[in-house]
Amino acid sequence: MSIDKTRMLVHGYGSINLDSQQNDGNSNDNVEYLAQNIKELLKNNIVGQIDSNRVAIGIPTSRTFSRTFTLPMKEEANIISAVNLEVEQYIPAPLDSLYVDYRIINRSKDELSVLMCAAPKKMIDNMLDAAQRCGLEVAAIEPNVNAISRLLKKTEEGMLPTVIVDIGTSATDIAILDSDIRVTGGSNVGGYTLTLNLAKKMNVPIETAHQFKVLNGLNPGPRQARITGALQPSLHKMTNEIKRVMRYYTDRFPDERKIEQILIVGGGGNVPGIGEFFTNELLMPARVASPWQLLNFGNLEQPAKQLRSQLSPVAGLALIRQEDIYD
Repeated sequence: MSIDKTRMLVHGYGSINLDSQQNDGNSNDNVEYLAQNIKELLKNNIVGQIDSNRVAIGIPTSRTFSRTFTLPMKEEANIISAVNLEVEQYIPAPLDSLYVDYRIINRSKDELSVLMCAAPKKMIDNMLDAAQRCGLEVAAIEPNVNAISRLLKKTEEGMLPTVIVDIGTSATDIAILDSDIRVTGGSNVGGYTLTLNLAKKMNVPIETAHQFKVLNGLNPGPRQARITGALQPSLHKMTNEIKRVMRYYTDRFPDERKIEQILIVGGGGNVPGIGEFFTNELLMPARVASPWQLLNFGNLEQPAKQLRSQLSPVAGLALIRQEDIYD
């Protein structure tokens, strides 16, 4: 997606579906597969036009590690050593296999709050190689949930302390947003998991189960009890992980502002009534976010409704400002 940020005018957008088994992010074959699909996307799948070869890349949040920690102000000169120590203590991967970055997100009289993020070098290098083969210059790389948060902060009252629940096809990313992304977590339950649950419990084909999920969902109706019963185990796995992330945040940062809302994004969140379910389970206002009113598509055909949630991270990436890009 390409956006004129001064007018929030979308100049162009597009998408292409990838085979998750071929696009594993680690193998050398993945580079050529990714490059071929990027070329196909840019040549044949763009509505409008993409104005530049300078791009920002979003990476799966589930493949990254983010933590916020505090450091005494007097130790600021040793911040890189402190970041590396956090990585070695809390991330289940060798330091030399990761790219690590950080930024200071808050300063008080006595201490700094530092946001650290790490990602596997192999995955990043493959993405950079694929982009280079397509003649693209990569200006920034960030987790998808950070891009989504940039979009939500401009809409959806995203400046409030917020839990972002990004329900993808096969996994759910969870993050605490309070000015910046503070903590991330995740669950291996996604939208397709819910569809499989329905198909198995109701003994119907996958296609029928998908229709039940997106048309009936958890809303009142003749099938509500059976659908809810089929979905509850997986939804409870999601809510338990959300509770864990929220508990970690409040225990680690007791003096920060209280979390006020839950925003649900991602293509897997297209379940009617899911906002009300999370509200009741977590005792906190929850709703499916719809940040698209911010964007002006001008004369372009707007994305289909089912595609918009997939494009949310892309829209957030397109809104990166020059000052957001750190060396």
